[in-house]
Amino acid sequence: MNEWNLNDLYTGYESEAFQQDFAALDTRIAEMNTLAETLGSKDPKSTLKAIIEQLSAYQTLTRRLGAYLSLRQSANTADQETVSMNSRFQIKASQSALASTRFQKWIAAQDLNALIPSDPCFQQHAFWLQEIRSHGAHTLSDEVEDAIGKMELNGSNAWAQLQEYMTSTVAVTMDGQDYTLSSIRNLAYSTEPEVRKKAYEAELQAYDKIKDAVCFALNSIKGEANTVSELRHFDSVLDMTLFNSRMSKATLDAMFTAIDEALPHFHAYLRHKAEVLGYTHGLPFYELFALMGESTRTFTVEEAKAYLIQNFTPFSKDVAGIIERAFDEEWIDFFPRKGKVGGAFCCNLPMLKQSRVLTNFDGSLSDVVTLAHELGHAYHGHRIENHSPLNTRYSMPVAETASTFNETVIMNAAICDAANDEEKMMLIESTLQDVTQVICDIYSRYLFETEVVEKRKEGFLFSDDLEDIMLRAQKKAYGTGLDHDQLHPYMWICKSHYYDAGLNFYNFPYAFGCLFAKGLYAQYQKEGPAFVDKYNRLLEATTVSSVEDVAAMAGIDITQPDFWRDSLAIVETMIDEFIALSAK
Repeated sequence: MNEWNLNDLYTGYESEAFQQDFAALDTRIAEMNTLAETLGSKDPKSTLKAIIEQLSAYQTLTRRLGAYLSLRQSANTADQETVSMNSRFQIKASQSALASTRFQKWIAAQDLNALIPSDPCFQQHAFWLQEIRSHGAHTLSDEVEDAIGKMELNGSNAWAQLQEYMTSTVAVTMDGQDYTLSSIRNLAYSTEPEVRKKAYEAELQAYDKIKDAVCFALNSIKGEANTVSELRHFDSVLDMTLFNSRMSKATLDAMFTAIDEALPHFHAYLRHKAEVLGYTHGLPFYELFALMGESTRTFTVEEAKAYLIQNFTPFSKDVAGIIERAFDEEWIDFFPRKGKVGGAFCCNLPMLKQSRVLTNFDGSLSDVVTLAHELGHAYHGHRIENHSPLNTRYSMPVAETASTFNETVIMNAAICDAANDEEKMMLIESTLQDVTQVICDIYSRYLFETEVVEKRKEGFLFSDDLEDIMLRAQKKAYGTGLDHDQLHPYMWICKSHYYDAGLNFYNFPYAFGCLFAKGLYAQYQKEGPAFVDKYNRLLEATTVSSVEDVAAMAGIDITQPDFWRDSLAIVETMIDEFIALSAK
């Protein structure tokens, strides 16, 4: 049970099911192209129904094939057969771009206010249809849209695969022993200070082997993003990202206003931690995850399962049930190994009413929290699995809602159950570590990407340039909390989020998710079990509503800083409590 089981998708490339679906992709695309060429030959109502049917079938098929290929490649980036098959799949899928563009243009030109009320199918897809209309101003000619789709195959998609391959296969040497990048980064959580420092130094040395290659990947992906945003008549890549995220700039500005105001509290936490550990110039980067307090507890996979189910059952038996299924039905790939990508993610599989989770588990409490986070994504997938295939995409900011809500549940439960002040301090500090990552570190990533995207318009950014930008971003975000002589100039290499051309600025959604979830959890504490139904409805609405409308379902106005200040105040209270406990 240490690796996930993908047999519910396909049992292999030679299986009859995979071969049939891979061949069916050509048929689906041909049918879409035929329909795209005959738009207007029938009445609008019949045509719209045909478009919805074609796109629903196509999306179900491509999500199944694409998920299988992506999951296999994530588990083993050196699998040449998978790399080759994935390339073939992407080439095939790109041939649907022209038909999709024509469908969108046709829909945008219709009188949707008259069409939507005329049929239950249209009413079910009302948000999707209106969203297509809003995208109309940013849709290009058929030829250009087709060219962009094909360009991405040998452009951003290929560069992203290079970064994934380089970071998953580079050998990291420490004390004469080779480690994967994922396993060496996990040593940041070691209980031994010398191990944490050696792992950090070995990690930085390893990046020297791959930094130039990955530098070219980042330049190419952000260069493409600039080009595409300009072609689509957006003011910037950020503007394009917010549009695609169904989120207003007012919401982003309100959140960062509150974060800027709260940064001194995080800096005070880091300085205090540094002083307790014996540092006088702020905390070295490699000590960010040094756990304070007595904690030698580690978890086996079975212990992690029991711990999660025990702590989620009081909140929701449905959430606990998804966690149990994930373990029992082998949805999870647990342990680091050569060729496996680093970090963690969840892939929803609505066509199966399942998900798959990748993590690099080594038994720490932090890894259990990571499991809770990713299984929150799985629960989110569960809440939307009965939507139409065209209504199953949630935007980046709300994508982190259920995951970070899960983190809050598990950590708050653990803190309440703490046996003594020493254990309570350890749990609070573990929470603060995670929140500092999604506030300070995410802010540094946002600042870094903002500058990279802007400077990429002027020319190529070499590794030295990227290192300088990263260091300046970290100094601003972490302030006096970190030792400025012991930062991490290569964080742009190991974070895969920078390399997904379809998800630029995949950083601020984590801060959004963290603070939004903490605000929701505060409401749960006030309302009790009655809140759970509201929470479920909110998750179900994330695929068919703007970010602001989703928040409004819980009575929240996220375009104003006050909500974000209230969420951050919860964290500030925890910082004060940690400082008081550790001072003893």
